[in-house]
Amino acid sequence: LSLEKKPVLIMVVNGIEIYSMKIDSKVTSRFAHNVITSRAVNRGNVAKEVFFDVELPKTAFITNFSMTIDGVTYPGTIKEKEAAKKQYEKAVSRGQTAGLVKASGRKTEKFTVSVNIKAASKVTFELTYEELLKRHFGKYEMFIKVKPKQLVKDFEIEVDIFEPQGIAELEAEGTFITNELQNTIKKTFSGKKGHISFKPTLDQQRTCANCSQTVLDGDFTVRYDVKRTTPDNLQIVNGYFVHFFAPTNLPNLSKNIIFVLDTSGSMSGRELEQTKEAMLKILDDIKEDDFFNFILFDSEISVWKETLIRASPENLDEARKFVRQISAQGLTNLHGGLMRGIDILNAAHEQNLVPKRSASIIIMLTDGQPNVGISNTHEIEEAVKKAIDGRYTLYNLGFGSGVDYGFLERMALENKGLARRIYPDSDAALQLQGFYDEVSNPMLIDVELKYPENEISDLTTNSFKHFYDGSEIVVAGRFVDSNQNHLSVDVRGEGADDALLYTTQQDAEQTAQAFQEQQYIFGEYIERLWAYLTIEQLLEKRITATGEEKENLTAQALALSLMYKFVTPLTSMVVTKPEEDDNEEGIADKPTEGIDIFTIVLYLRSQNHPKFISTYFDGDPHFIISVPQKKDAICFNINENPGMILNLINDPVTGITVNGQLIGDKRENSDAKIQNSYFGKLGIANKHLDVKLTVTPETITIQNGDEKTVFTWLDSVTLQQEGLTLIINRKKNLVLSMGSGVSFVVVLHQVWKKHPLHQDFLGLYTLKSDKLSEQTHGLLGQFFQPIDFTILEIHPGSDPKKPDATMVVKNNELTVTRGWQKDYRRDPKHGIDIPCWFVHDNGAGLIDGVHTDYIVSSLF
Repeated sequence: LSLEKKPVLIMVVNGIEIYSMKIDSKVTSRFAHNVITSRAVNRGNVAKEVFFDVELPKTAFITNFSMTIDGVTYPGTIKEKEAAKKQYEKAVSRGQTAGLVKASGRKTEKFTVSVNIKAASKVTFELTYEELLKRHFGKYEMFIKVKPKQLVKDFEIEVDIFEPQGIAELEAEGTFITNELQNTIKKTFSGKKGHISFKPTLDQQRTCANCSQTVLDGDFTVRYDVKRTTPDNLQIVNGYFVHFFAPTNLPNLSKNIIFVLDTSGSMSGRELEQTKEAMLKILDDIKEDDFFNFILFDSEISVWKETLIRASPENLDEARKFVRQISAQGLTNLHGGLMRGIDILNAAHEQNLVPKRSASIIIMLTDGQPNVGISNTHEIEEAVKKAIDGRYTLYNLGFGSGVDYGFLERMALENKGLARRIYPDSDAALQLQGFYDEVSNPMLIDVELKYPENEISDLTTNSFKHFYDGSEIVVAGRFVDSNQNHLSVDVRGEGADDALLYTTQQDAEQTAQAFQEQQYIFGEYIERLWAYLTIEQLLEKRITATGEEKENLTAQALALSLMYKFVTPLTSMVVTKPEEDDNEEGIADKPTEGIDIFTIVLYLRSQNHPKFISTYFDGDPHFIISVPQKKDAICFNINENPGMILNLINDPVTGITVNGQLIGDKRENSDAKIQNSYFGKLGIANKHLDVKLTVTPETITIQNGDEKTVFTWLDSVTLQQEGLTLIINRKKNLVLSMGSGVSFVVVLHQVWKKHPLHQDFLGLYTLKSDKLSEQTHGLLGQFFQPIDFTILEIHPGSDPKKPDATMVVKNNELTVTRGWQKDYRRDPKHGIDIPCWFVHDNGAGLIDGVHTDYIVSSLF
């Protein structure tokens, strides 16, 4: 603790005081340029590690980062991802600190950098990022995550907004704002300018009068809208233009909406109840001129009505009764559900059951992956694209982490829609309803903004299937002649009453007059806005492209990312800090959606070929816990004797347990220091269903109460009963879904019968572990909840190729070693080297208790 001039306590964490943190945002014509500056000092007597830890919007691109230590600045440089990765791995192999990592939440990506500084030294971190603010529900929103983690003497958020059209409304709020802090938010706006500042004193930051903890922990959100005297606004600056289109006072189109809902067994429980809750609220909002229907898919396909139905009060009441009785069971015939929905829309248009000028929309919700009917995702994509044929918009909602998000996103983008992840939290129903609200008020269809072809090059997307009330269309481009100062645009679209057709014009001189207040302008903002939007759309097109087209899109996006210094999924930022004879290097990437959700991989190394499943064990007991938000992994061994039974999963809420019995090789391997062991028998039970499944390399036995059924691996079986689905794929694997929706895949590994050493064994893969409760435990189950760890003090180990480090995890400081383990999921023959931090002594300090605590007396 240190003293200021008056007797108030400053927060010092681990000897480090953050004495200043400022967030400065300048928004010009929706394009936001944000700079976060943090200053810290080492109050300790020895060198300490200082962390700079912020969360950024997912839609933002980092453009610059620097560290200034004792007056010397070390800038970041943006490189092509593979080149940056090689430089980073070279630094790590020398035992040096890895500077930057990131993780993702719902709206944010986490950016962390750490550096060692000497006693009494000061460090300044400066991070710059840019984003184009999107308009939703009639307002632009800028999201700032506030989490300094300690009291900060000089804390400030300052936002300046400049809009040539004039600012119509401006508001700011924070989830952490108390009554005392409310007056610290200062807001003014007049004409084209708006200003917001938030500067709490040290005492105002405290959770209580004498507390040293900070109340600043949450979201700070700025929302505003512009004045609209015309449907659009066109701006020209230095050879580039941006065109904003958001007409108002148009009547809403009626819509034809098909809800295609997953009702497979995995949706049972809270997910289905939240979906039904959202659907009931959506039915309250559907307008009487709309048409709608429900398609349900599990192993079979069922429909509410055979055709689209008008949303009359009587039909809505009947629909509510239908929704309330929806139940979950069976597998996931996603292809069948979508195709039935498309067929119903086709028939409605062919038979003129719906208005000619109306918006047709499909909203599909699933929590898993197709596993019955057509299950090949590439075939499903092709079939759906051919059936829709550009006539309707498809929106795919992925519930939870068990979906193949890449598949959902590709399929939506190919059909002029988008994919959205629904997080399995208490507000999932609100997330579903919120998405519907975004697309519930179409005002125009088939909108096209036409620009003179001989005057414009490098135009961003200029045709749009739908325009929704409260949103905005943005198009940017570059003039062939950089000195051109005039542009004429034709806008076409289909509205509820008639076709929209008008022409707008703009001169560069008019834009220049609007931008006389230069203190609000940052650089060539329209050019950077064009580059941002172009890169964003190239990356989106790249998702669905293949072959040469994908290579060309990648090359274009990479070139622009490097030219304008954006950290995108194709580039990385490397920071190098000279330190004596070596360098500390860090790397910052841009995560991609679909791989940013926490997953656990349990991997037991084997010379055999496990299948591609995300959470599993297989072979000689070797565990890997993959932590994607850290872009890293932890691994450990469990060394036990054949015959021992280990508890792997135990969930007292769902009643599900999984135990596994170890077997060894046929004889001891005299060349091995540690003898191999494998899982030779698995016991999977659900006490609520009174079901027990015993699996060996020879047989599968199901005991349901007093009834017992025995299958062999030579059988091909599909068995369904209340709360349980079992599929046996002959001599390959079995799929078991039970109770809450959790699924297991047991893989049979067969070796040559005359092999002198090895024998057949089993692998277990866990799917949808989020269906288990938070009370789940066991050697595997304890890692179904997120785990956090910090790596400190990387230094050379006994093996020069494998540095040691200190890992802080579960309040323990462990000595760990950097190493590699094989992952056979993508390359079954050779495997892929996965870097991980190895925890010694049977995972001591990482697993709860000691490994012998998990030994049980029997399979059940």
